[in-house]
Amino acid sequence: MTEYNGKSVYGGIAIGKIHIMAKSEQRIVRHKIDDCNDEISRFEKAKTEAQSQLAALYDKAKKEVGEASAAIFEIHQMMLDDDDYLNSIKNIIAEQGVNAEYAVGITADNFSEMFSSMDDAYMKERAADVKDISERIIRILTNSDAGKAMSNEPVIILADDLAPSETVQLDKNLVLSFVTVHGSTNSHTAILARTMNIPALIGVNIEISDELEGKMAVVDGFNGVIYIEPDEELLAKMQRRKSDELEKQRLLQELRGKENITKDGKEVLVYANIGNVKDLAYVLKNDAGGIGLFRSEFIYLESSTYPTEDEQFQIYKKAAETMAGKRVIIRTLDIGADKQADYFNLDKEENPAMGLRAIRICLTRTDIFKTQLRAIYRASKYGKLAVMYPMITSVEEVKRIKAISAEVKAELDEENIPYNNIEEGIMIETPAAVMISDMLAKEVDFFSIGTNDLSQYTMAIDRQNPKLDDFLNPHHEAVLRMIEMVCKNAHKENVWVGICGELGADLELTERFLKMGVDELSVSPSYVLPLRNKIRNLDLSK
Repeated sequence: MTEYNGKSVYGGIAIGKIHIMAKSEQRIVRHKIDDCNDEISRFEKAKTEAQSQLAALYDKAKKEVGEASAAIFEIHQMMLDDDDYLNSIKNIIAEQGVNAEYAVGITADNFSEMFSSMDDAYMKERAADVKDISERIIRILTNSDAGKAMSNEPVIILADDLAPSETVQLDKNLVLSFVTVHGSTNSHTAILARTMNIPALIGVNIEISDELEGKMAVVDGFNGVIYIEPDEELLAKMQRRKSDELEKQRLLQELRGKENITKDGKEVLVYANIGNVKDLAYVLKNDAGGIGLFRSEFIYLESSTYPTEDEQFQIYKKAAETMAGKRVIIRTLDIGADKQADYFNLDKEENPAMGLRAIRICLTRTDIFKTQLRAIYRASKYGKLAVMYPMITSVEEVKRIKAISAEVKAELDEENIPYNNIEEGIMIETPAAVMISDMLAKEVDFFSIGTNDLSQYTMAIDRQNPKLDDFLNPHHEAVLRMIEMVCKNAHKENVWVGICGELGADLELTERFLKMGVDELSVSPSYVLPLRNKIRNLDLSK
């Protein structure tokens, strides 16, 4: 038995076999072939199979996360039909008399280099895409696809790290746990694990090798440990702990349909945070009262180009319809800092957390901002939508947002496109916003406190830097006093206040938050019922 330590991003026990998600390099051997026509035919068959795979991935992603996130697979299908690409491969096979794998590999290198050298940002993006589709064809030609596929039984995913685009392709029903060598507590993998209610570890100092594939393992998400080939004693102990946790979950399910009211009668809104529409199932399963944070940036992160107005509209419309009259708060795109999309072509910054990000991008690239606002307003006719703007630092920013919003509504009116007048709020996640929250409250319908960034900026600690974890105090009195100040200033103007950062799920702080006057807590879906249980057992009068 071998054990490795890491940092837990979600508790729980997972027991099962390991599946390695490794970014393996294809090793291509060049050799002469006798019949060029047969080899070209072999390539054509592989191309057809690749198109079938991409079509299936597109359908799966479209169903789970919407058209915008699935667009990458549609682009790859189109690239497989590009005449220049196909002619290059066939010409190399015919003229040099070599195998298809080699021809595909050479073409991929040539085209990738060509795209990378272009000034146009969109064409630069195609460099990675042509590599991707070429590697898919090579895997088919070499019959190496089967070894990389997930089995039909649930597994523990072990990887160096996982990108949002990779998690899109996973069958979530077959994932017991995530374990990665790199990553942060705010990575997409961590957010997904909390949404799915499965244990996950990051920063695990383990050397990933093929020998680990299929080995039995136990992930202890409570203590941040993964055990490889556990002995019978440990396995039995972990099985008991897992059974105990399942019983706790069963008891929590009895809270479905119950109200979030303390013993002395204070009612609290308990909402859920989501990254995209595939998370809606977890929201409904855990009986959240609404969606307090729809992280719309994942629509952009999981796309290879700017999502269109219609693509976004369909996603927001689905969220509004699915929640059936419950409030859905969409945060406008929060790109920048740790969330980068190459096609935005953001300059490299020495301190990106304090750079061009979130609302600053929206106010400097108003075409992108207007496209998103049009989609949100159009979708508002299908449910109870609200919108909030991140990284606000001044009243002037809010007024500029209002002016742009008015322009968008005027355009929709002129085009006779219906929309509802929705609540518009801001995120309080900078000390500047806290200190002028009395002024900001006169401009908006609600505040949502983003405690992750508020803690980062207040304590001058980069929350993406694991070396600073020992210095990060989530219960820092300065942060808690700021939250209380925001609540007081908001309520003077009849503005309601929510918390959508990680602290919202911290049960040690629930009582203090309610005594401060926090009106809403928005957490990962899996935290909804534990939070409801905590609220129902509090008596704030004592």
